[in-house]
Amino acid sequence: MTIIPDKSPVARRRDGASAALRGVGLRLTGPRRLVLEVVRGATLIPPPRPCTRWCVPAARVSLGTVYRNLRLLVAQGLVKELPGPHARFDCNLSEHHHFTCLACGRIADVAGRLTEPHSRALVSRVASSGGFSVTHHRIEFYGRCAACRRKGRGRAARRPPP
Repeated sequence: MTIIPDKSPVARRRDGASAALRGVGLRLTGPRRLVLEVVRGATLIPPPRPCTRWCVPAARVSLGTVYRNLRLLVAQGLVKELPGPHARFDCNLSEHHHFTCLACGRIADVAGRLTEPHSRALVSRVASSGGFSVTHHRIEFYGRCAACRRKGRGRAARRPPP
């Protein structure tokens, strides 16, 4: 009997990124795979600059390469770009919403099931009141994250986008 050791989370992420890239017909380049691994491995939604900082130690990847690959991954449906004044990318393609910390700018996922059935009812009310056909919606929450509250950061330094 052969025992196959369980792969580390990094190895599983690498295999998953490679399979995802091949699945949409993209050439498997080192920087492309690395960018997808970094975005998929993030617990919070990283902006491209930290993405570059995480990529550079493993392979010399420029900011331009990171942006080009992120845009290509968005076009192929492997990553979503979040609206807002700064480019942010999310690999969570499931139905979910976001919480943005107004003190530090972190964006965290909020599971869609936490807002149900209220968000469905809201969509229904909006559609019926205006005669709209709603194709999708996004709910965003703003406030201070637990880390900023623990640090005692004062009132929110940033305002939510219009």
